[in-house]
Amino acid sequence: MQNTKELISNSDLISRDLSWLQFNRRVLDQARKEKRNLFEKLKFLAITSSNADEFNMIRVGSLYNYLDYGNDRIDYSGLQSIPFKNELLKGLKDFGKQQNQLFLDLRPSFEAHNFEIRDFDELDEKQQKMASKYFEKTIFPMLTPMVFDTYHTFPILMNNILIFGVVTKALKSKEKKKMSFIQLPQNLPRFFEIKDKEKMIFIPIEKIVREFLDRVFKNVEIISSSLFRLTRNGDFTLEESEDIEANFLEEMKKKLRTRKTGRVVRLEVAEDADTWLIKQLKKRYEIGGENIIESPKGSLVDFTCLWQIVNHEEFNSFKPLRPKPAPAVSMTDVEHQDMFKILKQRDILLHHPYNTIEPLLDLLDQAADDPNVLSIKLTIYRLAKNSRVVEALLNAAENGKHVSVLFEVKARFDEENNMKQAQRLQKAGCHVIYGVGSLKTHTKLLLIVRKEKEKVSRFIHMGSGNYNEATSKLYTDISLLTSNESYANDVQEFFNVITGHSIPDDYDNLITAPIQMRRDLIGLIDQERENALAGKSSGIVIKLNSLQDKDAIYALYEASKAGVPIKLIVRGICSLRPGRKGLSENITVRSIVGEYLEHSRIFYFHNNGEPKVYCGSADMMVRSFDRRLESLFTISDPLLKQQAINILAFNLKDNVNSYEMTENGSYVHLEPNGNSAFDIHQEFYKVKGDSIMKAEIFK
Repeated sequence: MQNTKELISNSDLISRDLSWLQFNRRVLDQARKEKRNLFEKLKFLAITSSNADEFNMIRVGSLYNYLDYGNDRIDYSGLQSIPFKNELLKGLKDFGKQQNQLFLDLRPSFEAHNFEIRDFDELDEKQQKMASKYFEKTIFPMLTPMVFDTYHTFPILMNNILIFGVVTKALKSKEKKKMSFIQLPQNLPRFFEIKDKEKMIFIPIEKIVREFLDRVFKNVEIISSSLFRLTRNGDFTLEESEDIEANFLEEMKKKLRTRKTGRVVRLEVAEDADTWLIKQLKKRYEIGGENIIESPKGSLVDFTCLWQIVNHEEFNSFKPLRPKPAPAVSMTDVEHQDMFKILKQRDILLHHPYNTIEPLLDLLDQAADDPNVLSIKLTIYRLAKNSRVVEALLNAAENGKHVSVLFEVKARFDEENNMKQAQRLQKAGCHVIYGVGSLKTHTKLLLIVRKEKEKVSRFIHMGSGNYNEATSKLYTDISLLTSNESYANDVQEFFNVITGHSIPDDYDNLITAPIQMRRDLIGLIDQERENALAGKSSGIVIKLNSLQDKDAIYALYEASKAGVPIKLIVRGICSLRPGRKGLSENITVRSIVGEYLEHSRIFYFHNNGEPKVYCGSADMMVRSFDRRLESLFTISDPLLKQQAINILAFNLKDNVNSYEMTENGSYVHLEPNGNSAFDIHQEFYKVKGDSIMKAEIFK
């Protein structure tokens, strides 16, 4: 019988969740790089922490949905649920140790950067008085101790917040001990801040609360106080039914409330936690030692709090490079550009964040004010907090235009904000569609209809990224702006499909999910395989976030066996196993992790020297093909197609942010090794928008 390691290594596929763990290790690796300053390192440590929170809530939560109901499943690794759970939780526990060790390694350098994190007893007398006053005036009135004993039920402890478990000596009771819980306020900053000359001192509020616990438990002997944090199952689905369709938002609100009280999947504890208390929590929540992440002395529970330091006004941590305009769009006097006039002359391909998102926002603003614009249709997945997109749509509705918005309120962890913004739009007179049945709307499409003399023109935006001006500065994405009638026909048809009841013929320029995307992409892969077998030139380059769909992976394997050179650029999850003899010898996989979050999806098929290039919103995942509304668009303009090919060529040339995947699923960081360093997160800023170089991927 094969052991766990043999099963994992012998499988032709790599576990989605174990692959994700490798991705978060690559993110953590950014915090070790000498080229980064301290604040950048802390930023990446904070990112890995929020990544792990979401992963535990959704992926580990999903696994427990099987385990708790006695169901089983076979992972891509070949492991059944219980051995897979053990392997996954072991990896997460090890990752938690790496995070803590890295923080401890960075901590001695804080003072040289004019700040410190101090415990209460490390403060001088004046500083202790300030912290004491903060406790009395601000923290203490917000604390609510909750006891568990014969007369009080076990309290519902909330998800992902800091909690003190306080063990006290029982008075006049058969029990020798009692346990109580205090949840620290979520709406207070994690650190109390004191400015000491040129230095900032950050005191974790849990250190202040612990110092004054006797104010909460008066005349009671406190045996121990232990800081911990629960992570609960946040994975839920909305079952399709007529009742839910009739009251969709209310059902969503109910489901979101379950996220706060769902099954516990992880317990993070600070050093020296009371063993009796932890034993009670393990029993109460039906978890084992494998679910527990321990923070050693000198570390913190929950590194997302580091954002308070990273973004602090005292530290000029980051100096973002200025984005460039797209060709034909001037950065000067931006507000006076006529985007309708520009798009009548030519198409524009934007590569964010190197190209600013302003042309798209200008187009929306101008459409809202232009008396000749008749209607605006848009899909929304994630928005910026103070969204210019929403403001433009509200303005358009107030100006009497027909505004239709397909608003995906099921966008994970943005559900509440999306519901709030959707209701604002609805009240303003916009036609709001809250998703399409059980499908999640992930496609990124905009259609503007404008009257021009005796005819009507349509202006289109299609992209890989969200209509979010904040993330456009942090994520790499592709946007196409056009007034091309062929694109407009396809986008209008697709809107009719997703907002109405229509069964389209094949599109000229779009590949859409859930109906045709898997079929069409595999068809393009198979064509490369046939070209290779016929002795024609062939090749595939695909850049995306995640690759997990089994049918697509096996199509790539068959193409590799036929001799097709395949270069994959997969930022995160990759279930394909590269470089295996007789299976995937002609496939290489690299992951790019660095200053920006790689979010573009670009598909290149060599097509015997007449390349086909697609961009869009979709990854090659089961959820993308079967459970989402997605779209990929072909790039037909020769100049813009070459731009997209150049982007891929740069990605393949990078030797600073790239990691190469090995056959066993691990990753090796690529180094210049005597060659010139090529950092795409810097090099793209050097590209001149008006001169397109002609890079070749396959000759």
